[in-house]
Amino acid sequence: MIKINQKLKDKLWWLVISVDYDYSRITIADHDFNDETLTLWLEDKHDFKNSLDECLLVEIPEKQFAKLIRGENLNSYEGSKMHPTKNFVYKTRIEISEPITWYLDDATLTEQQWAREVVLKQLLTQLIETEARGIEEW
Repeated sequence: MIKINQKLKDKLWWLVISVDYDYSRITIADHDFNDETLTLWLEDKHDFKNSLDECLLVEIPEKQFAKLIRGENLNSYEGSKMHPTKNFVYKTRIEISEPITWYLDDATLTEQQWAREVVLKQLLTQLIETEARGIEEW
């Protein structure tokens, strides 16, 4: 779950309304990752902006990004392991590396893009579900 403050929530809603609730039109215009934050600039695919200043800036803390990578099993695969003492093989998820290390060092460019798209999908899903729960409580 990504922490979304009210100001970002309002801006996300404006973006959702501006694309006529067609979520597939929302895209990541650019991205940046530093030691503590994944930064995404979001825009409408049908209304490309001339500069990043015109795009919606979203900052995701490293810990939340790591949780999403792990939660979506992006940094692992299903494989078989031998039990160390009982000599039987079992299926399990095998982690390639820690989520952020995987993103920076092991993931292909396509896998990195998938990870960023997971963040966008989670943001939009969470925004819609939060509002839907609020309406149901009326």
